[in-house]
Amino acid sequence: MTGWVDKGRTVDVVYLDFSKAFDVSYNILIGKLRKCGLDEFTSSKREWKPLEDHSCTDVPWLLLFILFCIGMGFICGFSIATGAAARLLSGYDSYGNICGQKNVKVEGIVNSGLDLTHKKYVFFLDPCNIDLVHQRIKSIALCVSACPRKELKTLADIQKFAETNGSTLCSYELQPSEYTTDPRAAKLCPKYPVPESAPIPFFHRCAPVNISCYAKFAEALITFVSDSSVLHRLISGVMTSKEIIMGLCLLSLVLSMILMVIIRYISRVLVWILTILVILGSLGGTGVLWWLYAKQRISASTVETQIAKDNLQALLIYAISATVFTVILFLIMLIMRKRVALTIALFHVAGKVFIHLPLLVFQPFWTFFVLILFWTYWITVLLFLGTTGSPVPNEEGFVEFRMVGPLKYMWWYHVVGLIWISEFILGCQQMTVAGAVVTYYFTREKRNLPFTPILASVNRLVCYHLGTVAKGSFIITLVKIPRMILMYIHTQLKGKENACARCMLKACICCLWCLEKCLTYLNQNAYTATAINSTNFCTSAKDAFIILVENALRVAAINTVGDFMLFLGKVLIVCSTGLAGIMLLNYQRDYTIWVLPLIIVCLFAFLVAHCFLSIYEMVVDVLFLCFAIDTKYNDGSPGREFYMDKVLMEFVENSRKSVKEAGRGDGAEGRELKPMHSAWSHPQTC
Repeated sequence: MTGWVDKGRTVDVVYLDFSKAFDVSYNILIGKLRKCGLDEFTSSKREWKPLEDHSCTDVPWLLLFILFCIGMGFICGFSIATGAAARLLSGYDSYGNICGQKNVKVEGIVNSGLDLTHKKYVFFLDPCNIDLVHQRIKSIALCVSACPRKELKTLADIQKFAETNGSTLCSYELQPSEYTTDPRAAKLCPKYPVPESAPIPFFHRCAPVNISCYAKFAEALITFVSDSSVLHRLISGVMTSKEIIMGLCLLSLVLSMILMVIIRYISRVLVWILTILVILGSLGGTGVLWWLYAKQRISASTVETQIAKDNLQALLIYAISATVFTVILFLIMLIMRKRVALTIALFHVAGKVFIHLPLLVFQPFWTFFVLILFWTYWITVLLFLGTTGSPVPNEEGFVEFRMVGPLKYMWWYHVVGLIWISEFILGCQQMTVAGAVVTYYFTREKRNLPFTPILASVNRLVCYHLGTVAKGSFIITLVKIPRMILMYIHTQLKGKENACARCMLKACICCLWCLEKCLTYLNQNAYTATAINSTNFCTSAKDAFIILVENALRVAAINTVGDFMLFLGKVLIVCSTGLAGIMLLNYQRDYTIWVLPLIIVCLFAFLVAHCFLSIYEMVVDVLFLCFAIDTKYNDGSPGREFYMDKVLMEFVENSRKSVKEAGRGDGAEGRELKPMHSAWSHPQTC
């Protein structure tokens, strides 16, 4: 018997020696493959090495993005070179003349090629005649010396204005002396009464001062806007309370920043309040349905009618459905109760992150500022494209500028640029936040953190990972464009398509929206994986997806309980700001309507709260992925110490104790907390 044991031990020793030799050989082979750049053959065996290596990722996609941006610049340069900028800023008349300069004759068009050096403003003979289909003013446009600063009621007033100010408001072929005598004046002079107008700053167009003239632009509000007394009271209310509005907007900003700091202290209370409300609501609803069923059954026994039977059957179905829902809900909450504790711990650590990285609070401001700059540029170029091209006579004998050939599709390229570059800017924010939080999490001694982890993260982004962001944002663009096209088709066919086609369109739009949200979430986690391991987008997305699947229940808990907590935070900020607004505006007696100022304040408060708490949500998601990686590859033993905060460490220890006490070491929770190694690390399990 002893000999048998000794032989067994000898076999074990030989087997372990062979395993060690095999591990050494395997590690050497993997190292050689990595040096050769063959990461695709080693990705399944790759270990996570946070912040150890930094290398450029997805360089071809960065080059493609740069080429695309050069194309966007070409569109801008082309539109400026073809005179679109001058036509947009200075304006042009219906004959193709640019106001404020000498012009070239257009073949076949009378009144073209005029010297309009002293006529710098565009004036529309009928500015309120709006074509909603083509979204333009259907009126003859002329270049004039000055806009009429008061209402002109007759042709005699128009003639007097021309003689006094030297600004002829009728067509070029009529002289001011002929305004009241020439029968052509009915067509060639403006429709009177001519409204009071003023030039639009920077764009040299005469626009009516009374904005009710443009009521057709907002058909849904036409009856509201047409009541000028209500409109004036609303505007006066906004102008009178502008100081209060600015103060309340500042209050919402301060409340959002305070909430981001203290939410880690109230997260546990919010979670349990939410849990209790859900339990009471489900139990109460189920109990009421069974009570109604019992009451209806007693009354139905005396009155035998078909309606009573149908109602009784419906109540029974509702009560059974509510009971099943309540039981399932209880089971889910029972299973996920420990994951809820993880959500609380992550919120607590996220609060610490904002204390150590205060510049994270200002990240939404920089992103919003960059987006505003880009959108301003994009709209400007879009307006350039609307006035670029060659002069072409239309069916009415006037001039329109149209692009011919392949150049007329440039605006499609411009639209794709809007989506891709906007998503790229948002992706840069996500990568910056992920890099900073990853640096915080995987730095054991927090006092050794860089002086400005945010700037260090931006530096890594610019030097190494712009290509990854370009690729991730392009994938989102590929999903958004079909969804926008389908939404446009649905809008254009409203009232024309049948019910089946409308249902199919809405279903496709909904599926694409869901796909976009899933890809956005995966993108964010892929950026986190890139910030940790400096791998390309596809590798990072695959690694992040595997981690998320292995922790699916935790992901569900964080994305339900956590999102609802943040939603409650937004509601709290909006309600607090709105309440303060009601109390302050109630003391104002200078106007009668203060609904619009309150709406403005509440909308701004929600926007600010959404921006700030979205950053908080992003930090929680990054912390969760770091935590999942930490628990997968470390177990707290010497040489494999955890990186996590002590709050998360307490959660891990409590979970392990509960697993041991329940005797479920191999259960789901045990598997989630147990470090997962490859088969090569444990050859005896093969």
